[in-house]
Amino acid sequence: MNKSLKYIMIASIVLSTSAIIAQSINQKTETVKIYGNCGMCESAIEEAGNMKNQSNVDWDKDTKMAKISYDSLKTSKEEILKRIALAGYDSDIFLAPQDTYSNLPSCCQYERAEIAIVKMDASIVDNETKDQTAYSNNTAEMQEEDPLSAVYNSYFAVKNSLVETNGGTASANAKDLLTAVNNVKMDKLSMDVHIVWMKVLENLKEDAKQIADTKEASRQRAYFNTLSKNIYEVIKISKQETPTYYQFCPMANEGKGANWLSKEETIKNPYYGTQMLSCGKTVETIQE
Repeated sequence: MNKSLKYIMIASIVLSTSAIIAQSINQKTETVKIYGNCGMCESAIEEAGNMKNQSNVDWDKDTKMAKISYDSLKTSKEEILKRIALAGYDSDIFLAPQDTYSNLPSCCQYERAEIAIVKMDASIVDNETKDQTAYSNNTAEMQEEDPLSAVYNSYFAVKNSLVETNGGTASANAKDLLTAVNNVKMDKLSMDVHIVWMKVLENLKEDAKQIADTKEASRQRAYFNTLSKNIYEVIKISKQETPTYYQFCPMANEGKGANWLSKEETIKNPYYGTQMLSCGKTVETIQE
């Protein structure tokens, strides 16, 4: 064996060993109670909780206990349990939305624990006792600092760059947007915002990446159209202290029309820039 090949093999072994050690340090395992009934519940709970290279859930239908293993640098116990709750299954930390629970097959509609029902009533009905539940604590914390504020700010920066037809700046701001999306602490989102966020997350990442990967404003604008639609879906159910304006240009998108969001009521068209800066109108004002 020649020396070069030998060095390559040694380097590969060292890198692989380092990766295994780093993964083991970050790996956490916890046991939690998740409510359910049957084998179908087991499949749904584990499918909702499992994510490749991030988390693994092993639920026992007899004990109702789940062994959750996860990489603490990539996810958290709270995020895993929230995904499971969104699939219809309560834990002692997060509650499934009532309509999601109601849509479970009849064999999967477990008896909801009394404490869970009290938590749900407290978080929805009695504003004065919200701090008595984990869900309510997350909501209160969210009201102090919106976990999506960096996402919104980066989006508006992309929009402003396109108004100026500055593809280079738009690309840089889209990279910031992608970072902001990846860094969102999803366990800090309220349940209704989290439901929508999970639906649009992958599309947000894809559009931000496509805008970041080019400096041609015309290509960036094509992805900005769908990016704006998905940001709108999230921001319209978020609590906004200041108004956000949802605006529309009938000429954009090859005459099909396209929307965007702005913190200014004055129209500044990101699809045409100075060519048709004032083309468009406000179609909705979003405010708490």
